[in-house]
Amino acid sequence: MAQKKELTDWVSVAKKTQKQLFSELDVLLKSIDRFFNIENLPSTKEDLTESNFFSELSAVRDVILRILSILEMIIPENNKNTYWFQKFAETKFFTDDKRDIFRKNLYKQDTPENGLFLLYISFTNFKNLITDLLKTGNITYLSYLNIGQILSKEIRENNYFNPFRKDINPEFDIINNQQISDIVKRIKDKDTKKHISIILIYLFRILRYLNHINTTEPKTMTLNTSLVLLVLLRSEIAMFRNYIEKVTDKISQRNMKNLLQSLSYQFSMETKRVYLQELKEILNKKAPRYFRGRIENSHGILKNLVEQSIIHIAQFYKSAMEGEDIFQSFVTKLEQSLKLREDIFVLHEFLGVFKEKTGTAEERVRVFESLKNFMLYFESFTFKLLRHDDYEEFVYFFNEVFHFKKEQISEGIPHALAEKVHNFKIFLEVTIRNIGNRAELAGKHIDTQKTNEIMNQYLVGT
Repeated sequence: MAQKKELTDWVSVAKKTQKQLFSELDVLLKSIDRFFNIENLPSTKEDLTESNFFSELSAVRDVILRILSILEMIIPENNKNTYWFQKFAETKFFTDDKRDIFRKNLYKQDTPENGLFLLYISFTNFKNLITDLLKTGNITYLSYLNIGQILSKEIRENNYFNPFRKDINPEFDIINNQQISDIVKRIKDKDTKKHISIILIYLFRILRYLNHINTTEPKTMTLNTSLVLLVLLRSEIAMFRNYIEKVTDKISQRNMKNLLQSLSYQFSMETKRVYLQELKEILNKKAPRYFRGRIENSHGILKNLVEQSIIHIAQFYKSAMEGEDIFQSFVTKLEQSLKLREDIFVLHEFLGVFKEKTGTAEERVRVFESLKNFMLYFESFTFKLLRHDDYEEFVYFFNEVFHFKKEQISEGIPHALAEKVHNFKIFLEVTIRNIGNRAELAGKHIDTQKTNEIMNQYLVGT
């Protein structure tokens, strides 16, 4: 018993000192399972039997590589060395009966250490198999499905690190804000307290998943891993909305019912925006700038949505609560609306300058390049603030503008482009008026001095 305790002590210590890594491991294991559900993927494949799942399996391989790197960091070096020596001995020196004993002791998973090593073995094997499969360049739907089923079985049969063992895992799924916890504790009705508590746990769990998405690293492996995590969130949000639908009628307060229904609707709209617009066919578009921009926008949309939802629930019970009291980097609705209106106004003015530029070819090209630079900024930082209904109009226009080359502009603004600019300017004027009608912007006018300064930053040298 003392020997077994000694073997498992390092896992207990690691769980305390490397909690973030164990949290990420939990999320990644869950995300792999969800990524093999075709309904969760943000791509459409009309004929599954004829489709190539090379890009999807490449993303899975990158998640497996990340899982292996986490396990490498978690497992102490001396334990890894001992394990690999035993594996070497198993293949070179063990008789069949000794090999049976070695595998029996490992597979019975009587310690967390064995659970980690089983993951390590399995995912090392999966990495090698998938790497070889990808060399063929064509992954059939059936092959993709079969790999997913084997991976899912391996994950779910792990005694210690199966993320599906509990619907809510108290090790990770907690309300990690004392003020919110205090609000829940003060709810008098027992059933309401239970339902609101679970709803908040769901929301904080989604935030935990979002915190493991890397939006700064441009490497393909990191972007693919972030995409797989976003696919997991599609599944989690569907579960969250199902729970709200199930318990809303059990909430006695009419205003809270209305709030929960409103939150569910907002999640419905914003997930459409993320998965049917931002991430649509993303695996077919390999340009790093495009891929990373869509990941960043999707992350920003969902993070803002979840934080706003937590704030709304908190303010229902404590009206004086502010977003900044809970989230350090919280951006208020007012700040978001001001930024959105400001950037759209600059875009509108920019288009006017471009359309009216009748000077030399060099001047036209400078303004056109400056306009495109501002649009790249807008695409990266402002797209996520657009309403679902406006998004397609912006995407279509931006794609049309980026299609034109500076050589075409040097000869004069093409009629087709001038017409698109004219129509889009009218659309922007309507959009600016609609944003100005938002309650949080009542009595607040556009700061034209600031917008002129922004334009001048991009127009230097024109």
